[in-house]
Amino acid sequence: MSPSPDTPQPALVEPHIRPIDGVVRECATPPLAAPVATGSLADIPFDNAREAPTEAVLSRKGSDGRWQDVSAGDFAEEVLAVAKGLIAEGLAPGDRLAIMARTTYEWTLLDFAAWAAGLVTVPVYPTSSAYQTRWIVQDSGAVALAAETAELASSLGPERDRMPDLEHLWSFEKGDIRRLAELGRGSALTDDEVHARRAELSPNDIATLIYTSGTTGRPKGCVLTHGNFFAEVDNAIELLHPVFKSVSKEPASTLLFLPLSHVFGRMVAVGCLRARVRLGHAPSIQTEDLLRDLASFRPTFLLAIPYVLEKVFNTGHATAEKMGRASSFDRAARIAVRYGEAVEAAQHGTGPGPAFGLRAARALYDPLVYRRIRAALGGKVRYAICGGSPLGRRLAAFYAGAGIEIFEGYGLTETTAAATVTPPLKPRLGTVGWPLPGTKVRIADDGEVLLAGGQVFAGYWDGRTGRAVPAQREWFATGDVGELDAEGYLSITGRKKDLLITTGGKNVAPAPLEDWLRAHPLVGQCMVLGDARPYITALITLEADGIAHWCRMKKKQSSAVADLVDDVELRETLQRAVDEANKLVSRAESIRQFTVLPVDFTEESGHLTPSLKLRRAAVERDFAEEIEGLYGHGNGHGR
Repeated sequence: MSPSPDTPQPALVEPHIRPIDGVVRECATPPLAAPVATGSLADIPFDNAREAPTEAVLSRKGSDGRWQDVSAGDFAEEVLAVAKGLIAEGLAPGDRLAIMARTTYEWTLLDFAAWAAGLVTVPVYPTSSAYQTRWIVQDSGAVALAAETAELASSLGPERDRMPDLEHLWSFEKGDIRRLAELGRGSALTDDEVHARRAELSPNDIATLIYTSGTTGRPKGCVLTHGNFFAEVDNAIELLHPVFKSVSKEPASTLLFLPLSHVFGRMVAVGCLRARVRLGHAPSIQTEDLLRDLASFRPTFLLAIPYVLEKVFNTGHATAEKMGRASSFDRAARIAVRYGEAVEAAQHGTGPGPAFGLRAARALYDPLVYRRIRAALGGKVRYAICGGSPLGRRLAAFYAGAGIEIFEGYGLTETTAAATVTPPLKPRLGTVGWPLPGTKVRIADDGEVLLAGGQVFAGYWDGRTGRAVPAQREWFATGDVGELDAEGYLSITGRKKDLLITTGGKNVAPAPLEDWLRAHPLVGQCMVLGDARPYITALITLEADGIAHWCRMKKKQSSAVADLVDDVELRETLQRAVDEANKLVSRAESIRQFTVLPVDFTEESGHLTPSLKLRRAAVERDFAEEIEGLYGHGNGHGR
């Protein structure tokens, strides 16, 4: 909604904490938004058009590279036309429509148009194989699939005969969405047909089936209702008031570059339309493309994963090093971290805030370093919502000190994205915050994180019956391991199934070590090992941009990864990084040996999920020889 500097911010809602035997085991935050009793997500564009028809709710990038605003009234008209086109094509209420595309305007348009026509949308990653796509389309019973490109659509050819329910195959590239809109405008259907279908929807109806990528086996379809999204976004909008409603006098806006096939990006897209925050789409996450889009769009907040924020930090350091100012950048980084931590202490009443000397030092480095960091994100960014994996206390404090407040969150597809989030005005760096208003968190006896709330999904889709299998218990078991501190802040320490148990009986969570090492500018990916082994080891891959810069600075003849695997100087640099990571844990949990792999882990190689999580079984299978070398007299490195 249009920001106003006089708009009061809601009071901070403290969670209710329930200690058991002196340990905090349960925490619940009261809701800030009342549950939606009627209607659906399909109503959002039409409500916006009625309440603020001329307000810009989206922006589209034209062929000339300029962003063109789309008003609430114009977007509702487009949604209506495409919805009528879908109905004219014979799609019935409850039919499933699959969408296979990068993050584009057409994705969001088709999402809302499908809902307006009473349909259920099914996201498919555009990087999915023909087999994966076929499984999702087949299991969901989708009758139509809209792909971004003709190539994506044609790639399904070999599997088409195994998708008997699929009657329509459309392509954004061929103008099929525009054709649907023209069909809708030219058909004999009246607007009332769409409005009648909207009127039939309730918060309990299914909005989308999102298939979890999983680490093994076939993905499962998570059934998310319109009510799940309302419970999520309405409370997030009220809690993150400065993000969604105002940034001083600057109208709130964001450029979405994370996949709309993932629940995180989808939730923010819905939230932006709900709050009337101007939303742009960036389909390419290649560094040059993304930086160019950020510079031209100039968002006030971002939705990001730690990798993006790590990349911006490491690029800033590399640029400073190239200019001979690495030590100056390092000093600026230390000052930003101290400043961010001092602000945090003041917000918790445990410190006076940044002292005069620290404030002066920060002011000195602002034009030299921090402004450049903000400029890389478009220049106007003041907030970032970060999730997917832990960001880490050090980097969160750095960005806070550099003038960008981080709201770190935690959630899953099954919880419609965030179940916890950093509370404004009272962050605790390095944690994933308090339960989102209206949400409860419990820690089970074995450390597993359990969740309950209005955003928790209806169940998993049963393709045989065409309905959700409802959850049988009040609490959803996440599979993640974590702990609550005395004030109710949640920290995630790893995956329950990823816990390593050494032959000495030591339980080790690999995530903290992996996250720390992945933040290093030379490290691409890291996988910590040690289950049923005598000690902890790691596989490390190299980050191409960081290595190329390091080779230039070190005057190496070759920057090819294969030529650097056994480079003594590189191993010494990585050993120092491992030594720093080991300071986080006890001796029994520390990395004793590591090896550098000649290839990176990627989604294409099958070693990462589409959301960039490790497929541990695949890595262990494909690098079995290297792993054995870490526990014998093979090619392991380190000490």
